[in-house]
Amino acid sequence: MASSKGVATSPAAARASDMEKMSIEQLKAVKEQTDLEFNLLQDSLNNIKTATGRLEVAATSLNDLSHRPQGKKMLVPLTASLYVPGTLDDADRVLVDIGTGYFVEKTMNEGKDYCERKINLLKSNFDQLIELATKKKTVADEAGAILQAKLRQLAPTT
Repeated sequence: MASSKGVATSPAAARASDMEKMSIEQLKAVKEQTDLEFNLLQDSLNNIKTATGRLEVAATSLNDLSHRPQGKKMLVPLTASLYVPGTLDDADRVLVDIGTGYFVEKTMNEGKDYCERKINLLKSNFDQLIELATKKKTVADEAGAILQAKLRQLAPTT
């Protein structure tokens, strides 16, 4: 983006100058919208952190499971709080939850690889969302500052 003098301006400077031209109602709407988007991004970031943590636990569990001998007695999780006794039959074959209730049988190495790929994908998405959330927060803060300045100008001085 270039100004009329041919000097490049930053998008933030252009955005701030555009917001200064807005009415108070428009600024309130921009601030509310960007705050809402920022909060949604924060929720997404929290969900990605949770999913990454679960996948890291799964990868660790697969690694631990691969070192156990066949016929080893163990507790098998059915839910987060319900375990049943079981016996390890084949440590080289695992069922991998690929989402929405679907499971795929894979070798131990394929299961570990699947977890690592998903973790890397989630970390990449997390980094992209952090960048976007930072931009949204900056816009919301700029809108709030300009809104406060306009409201101070309208307030009677005593």
